Amino acid sequence: MTIIFLGPPTGGPLRMPVYAFHIPAGFPSPAADHMERPISLDELFSLRAPHVYLVKVEGDSMCGAGIYSGDLLIVDRDREAEHGDIVIAAINCEPVCKRLHRRGSELSLLSENPAFAPRTVGEGDDLVIWGVVRYSVRDHSG
Repeated sequence: MTIIFLGPPTGGPLRMPVYAFHIPAGFPSPAADHMERPISLDELFSLRAPHVYLVKVEGDSMCGAGIYSGDLLIVDRDREAEHGDIVIAAINCEPVCKRLHRRGSELSLLSENPAFAPRTVGEGDDLVIWGVVRYSVRDHSG
């Protein structure tokens, strides 16, 4: 899997309307009657926080976790990585996106695709966790 670091997002906050729909049993209602307060994706995903950055991934080693080639990942470098977290890391200076697995003192990086073997972190390996993946964004336009 290839990781392209995009850095922190730029631009101002953008508020988008959110609609709450209920299936009526009687007459349909206009959508405006169901409009909730606008939300900010910046606020929802903490995009302006200094510890949050974006990466774009290429490859299919994490497809079992719903992360596909071309997805953007929102990464929190301030969050402590725990067992089961999907992380952006470097193992021996090679950037990876994998699931962190701890069993006792053994540490592994797992793909979410059976075609890729787990990578056990040995004594001679240099592992640096760059952040925990919080969200993924996918372009569904084609």
